[in-house]
Amino acid sequence: MVDYALARRALLSDLFGGRAANLDVCDAHPYLLRAARYYGEPTQDPCPVCRRGQAGRLEPLTHVTYVYGDQLGTASGRPRRSSELDRIALAHPGIAVYVVEVCQVCSWNHLVTSYLLGAP
Repeated sequence: MVDYALARRALLSDLFGGRAANLDVCDAHPYLLRAARYYGEPTQDPCPVCRRGQAGRLEPLTHVTYVYGDQLGTASGRPRRSSELDRIALAHPGIAVYVVEVCQVCSWNHLVTSYLLGAP
């Protein structure tokens, strides 16, 4: 399992230190935003960039989970709900899983974790 918290912290430090612009970090692709809307799972964490959504209410980050593996065929690279991962791992062991956090308000996005699921 790889945790990308240090890279996230460094990027946010650059943003708040003036070494990066909002447009550099709030650049989620429209497909990622759509995946967050339909496949994402809300978290309790507020967005580290905008911190507040529309009308001043807290807007939680959304986690989008992607699965990759040659054995998945055309389903490789598609977003999945975390509840589906066990079933996929049983049918196709050794898949790579990537979890991305997304703010649907300001388009912040960052890779949170990646790991292999099931024994290859």
